[in-house]
Amino acid sequence: MTIKAATPPPLPDELAAALRRMRMPYLRAAAPEILATAKAQRWDPAEVLRVLMVEEIRGRDDATRRARRKAAALPAGKTFDSWRQTDSSIPPGTQTGLATLEWVHRAENLAIAGPSGTGKTHFVEAIAHGVINAGMRVSWFTLETLTAAIGRAVVDGSVARTVQRITRADLIVIDDIGMLPAGQAPGEAFYRVVDAAYERRSIAVTSNLHPSGFDTIMPKTLATAAVDRLLHHAHVVLTEGTSLRLTDATTGKGVVPLG
Repeated sequence: MTIKAATPPPLPDELAAALRRMRMPYLRAAAPEILATAKAQRWDPAEVLRVLMVEEIRGRDDATRRARRKAAALPAGKTFDSWRQTDSSIPPGTQTGLATLEWVHRAENLAIAGPSGTGKTHFVEAIAHGVINAGMRVSWFTLETLTAAIGRAVVDGSVARTVQRITRADLIVIDDIGMLPAGQAPGEAFYRVVDAAYERRSIAVTSNLHPSGFDTIMPKTLATAAVDRLLHHAHVVLTEGTSLRLTDATTGKGVVPLG
């Protein structure tokens, strides 16, 4: 026989209305159960107030993280929960050190370069989720989407405002540089953001090219100036090996068997 827990009495209408007016939805939702528990266990009034306020703070923090995750537009929802540390060619100590996010707090940069499929994007996205969980903001772009955003700003004369908005984030990610042909416009967009973020915000880039080779896909003057700033305070990580995606596919881990 299952005994159902008694439903705590609802809040008095006047109190519920006051909490709505004060915009405390999480406290209001949790209050009936917390107050019932406090009454049954004879909590000190200060403890009741503390628990209620902690519930409101927790709810607001969760809502802020959800909003920032949505605004960041991270590509695939990949976190360290699905990251296979031992399969990565990134040294374990480097993985651990970068995951602490100390470099983000110091406005340092991260450049990960290596062959396609070696976990560059997954690792940086996991870092980005960690940054959001730590209460900070992330802006995520590919070089193509960054170029499009700056291009639209050029048309309506809002380049400065757009770059300022992008660099409000604590971590700006520019993913997969070198996967598609670049040129003058991508070079200008990349330089504008790197220059604006220099020594103020962290930038993480992933590429199949070492940053020193960015002048092969964009004008040399822009590439040299951007890379000089990018690498001045940067952690450079090189990945190697065969594609993890291809390995998963050839070993039957890429899909769920049919039938």
